[in-house]
Amino acid sequence: MLEDELTVNTRQREGVAIIDLIGDVTTFAEEKINTAYQEVTNQGSRLVLLNFRQNDYINSAGIAILIGIVTEVNRNSQKLAVSGLSQHFQKIFRMVGLAQYADIYQDEDEAIQGFKSITTT
Repeated sequence: MLEDELTVNTRQREGVAIIDLIGDVTTFAEEKINTAYQEVTNQGSRLVLLNFRQNDYINSAGIAILIGIVTEVNRNSQKLAVSGLSQHFQKIFRMVGLAQYADIYQDEDEAIQGFKSITTT
């Protein structure tokens, strides 16, 4: 079944809520991603990182899900970043405008440092 294409885990690191996206981000991922986002938001997280390190594929439906997350992040006055995207998907995020609303980092460590620089300025 296609529903199991994505595993979503949430964790905290240095004040950042990290949502690990393991697998493909497609239409079947919407409930899992939205549930994880609501979970970290309900816990009071202001800094949210979407970690794509173990992600191979994002289709147009997946991009639409992520645009929905960006909308919610802005509504909730949170800060969003993404890490672990392949060069291909970094380019797509820039093309569709997601990079205007979420900083793109090579890896989780770089993203954590990026959040630290925001919160100390």
